[in-house]
Order: sequence, then structure tokens, then C-alpha cells
Amino acid sequence: MSHCHDVLGIGFGPANLALAIALREEDAGLDMRFLEASAPGTPWQGGMMLPGSDIQNHPVRDLVSLRNPRSRYSFINYLFEQGRLLDHLNLPVEFPLRKEYAQYIDWVAGHFARYVEHGTTVVGVEVAEHPEHGSVYRVTAADGRDWLARTLVVGTGRAPYVPAPFDALDDPRVCHLTRYLPTLRALRETAGGPPREIAVIGGSQSAVELTLDLSHRFPEARVTVWARSHSLREKDTSPFSEEGYFPGFTDYYYRASREGKRALDAYMRPTNYSSADGDVLRELYVRMYEQRLDGEERISVRGSRRITTAEAGPDGIRFDAVESVTGATEQARADLVVLATGFRDLGPGERQDRFPQVLAGVADRLAFDADGYLDVSADYETRPSVAGTPPLFLNGLCESSHGIGDAGSFSLLSIRAKTISDGLRKLSR
Repeated sequence: MSHCHDVLGIGFGPANLALAIALREEDAGLDMRFLEASAPGTPWQGGMMLPGSDIQNHPVRDLVSLRNPRSRYSFINYLFEQGRLLDHLNLPVEFPLRKEYAQYIDWVAGHFARYVEHGTTVVGVEVAEHPEHGSVYRVTAADGRDWLARTLVVGTGRAPYVPAPFDALDDPRVCHLTRYLPTLRALRETAGGPPREIAVIGGSQSAVELTLDLSHRFPEARVTVWARSHSLREKDTSPFSEEGYFPGFTDYYYRASREGKRALDAYMRPTNYSSADGDVLRELYVRMYEQRLDGEERISVRGSRRITTAEAGPDGIRFDAVESVTGATEQARADLVVLATGFRDLGPGERQDRFPQVLAGVADRLAFDADGYLDVSADYETRPSVAGTPPLFLNGLCESSHGIGDAGSFSLLSIRAKTISDGLRKLSR
């Protein structure tokens, strides 16, 4: 039988990279391996590497600093080793550029390359018996290779949310934000010229960034934002609300009832969802105002709209929308539709996944609570429903159990890595 690892991670994005750093720095003594679908050097958030875009969180909330501010893998040390620390500190910006943070992540990942199998798409997870370790996980890749592990850590990131009716369309002129730049590159290679009518679906930070970028790239195009909310709104960046990204709030949220969690979600939602930073909102508003002065309004915001039907045809994507206040209906056409609609959390709801799809083969061994959510412990370990199920941790997928700090941001990344690292070390004793 092949070698059995102590820890096998599925995915090697920032969440599992932070875990790998924690396991090495805290000298856990565990044999770890990570399986990553992308090729080496694939940039973090490559589909949204827009000129001038930033990361929207304090640079010290990086892969390591809240857990170990002396780590060599901090963003500050990265800048120092690249000879850019003073230049960066002199930048007249609040947050780092997204492309620089992507380079930082790639730099750190390079130090852990020997632990990673890149270009490895996992297609199956099952429980097998090992003569020495008993029940273990067998993880199979698309190329037929497999790995055994005593413990599994899933850090795949959340799946893109593609809402109806666009989920029924398989057309290159409709893309989720994660495929934005590759889609534009593909469009340039097709006949017919640049898009003239563009629809951006959603009211998030990404929706605003994409609208600004599209108006730069295609100055002759008409770009329309279609949002469910009345209009675009600014994020809640109050320091009181930002304490939702403190470990104390995570503990408080975890202990709350499901009803209490819903109330906390409603309060915290404007800090991360369906809202945008003030700088990009102001830039967009000024640009729209200037266009009106020039008599050529090419950017518009259609708020309180719900898209009800969509179909692809030779002349583009046609869709119907309902104005949620008046009930009025309207028809629209676009040469390109960009879905700035976010990602799926874990849970039983329409915008959720009951479990990470990579775990479909072992989902019947996982426990769910009375509300249909995965039963996850405070240290991110899933609770089993079948005796003999090996330990399984979720890294960066637990917003429904641990709150807004698990919503895909870097805010609590390093602290969560320590929590999982401590749990793995306890299991190894």
C-alpha cells in the first residue's frame, strides 16, 4: 500500500498556504502534502487582476502576522526582501494593490513548493483501510493517481454563485467574475469587434470595479449595472462593525443559535456583501456625472431589478428584468454579461452548497445539524455521523458556523490556521 500522509490538504490557496506555514513554524512534525488544481505560478485571483484594484484589508492581516508577527513570511518582510518596503510605505493608498499581494502570495508559496502537487484536480474522496493506521482517506486525482492520509483539510475556496436564469446558459458571452480577464482575452480573438452593450449583474465591490474597468477598456460601449438593491451603497467600515473580524466575534458567533446567527449576519452583511468601498463609488459617480455633462451617458445603474429570464442568441444575450418596487418589466440585450454575484457558502439555502462538492463521496459520513448545516466544531473539524470516519477539517469554508471572518477575506486567515494546526497536532499525539 502507498505511503500514508499525516495531513493531506485539498487546495493550496491562501487558506491552506497559511496552514502549511503554521505547521512548519510551529514544528508540528507532521508529514503534510497539498493537492492543487492550478499550475505553478498561477496568480491568486488572476481573473480579477484589474489595474489599480486593491485588497480591501490591512496588509498586516496577511498569511502569518496575527499568529506570528516575527515570521519571515509576512507581507512586510516580503517587501523588505524585494527592496520595496520604503517605496510601498510611501504609496498614497490605504490598502496594497491586488497585483502586489498576488506576488506576495506567490513568493510565499514558492517556499513550500516541495509540499505541493500542482496541476492535480481531485475527483474522488473515500475512506479506506490501512494496515497500520486503520481508517484513512483515499484521495484520487483526474489522472488516476491517489494519496492516502490520516487527516484531510479541505481548503478549496467557495464555489462561484451563478444565479438563475444565467445558470442555464452555457455561452462564452456570460462569465462569472472569476473568469473575467480570460473571457475578455477570448473575446478579442473572435470576430465581430468589441462589445457595445455590457451588463454587469450585482451590486458588490467587484461589480463597481468591473464597471469602471469595462468603461476604460471599451469607452464606446454602454455599461449597465443591474442590482437587486435600490442602488449601489457604501460598505460599513465603522471600527465597531469591523470588530466582527476579531477572534472574539468568531467565538461569539459560533456559540449563537441559528436565529442569533441570522441576526448577526444581517448586521455584518454590509461590511462585506452587496456594497463597495467609498473610493470606487465616488470614482464611478463622478464618471457618470461627467458623462451626463458631455451628453453621452454610457454608464447606468438599474437598481431594484431582478432578472427573470435569459437566453442566448446570434445577436447576444437577451434577458427580462422586473422592477421590484413597481412591478414593471423591461427587456434588455447585451454582447457581454459579467456576473459579479459572489460565491456559495455552506448550508441548505438556495445560494449555498450542503457540503464542498469534492467531498461528495464521503458526505454520508458527515453530520448535519437540525437546520441542515454541516456540524463543525469550534476548531473547524467536521463531526462524523459514522464511527471510524477519519478527521476532516474545513479551512476557509465555515462562514455559516463561524461568521463573517470566514467569508473568504484575509482578516482571520493566520489565526484560523493556528486553530487548525493546534487541532492537527492534538490528533497526532
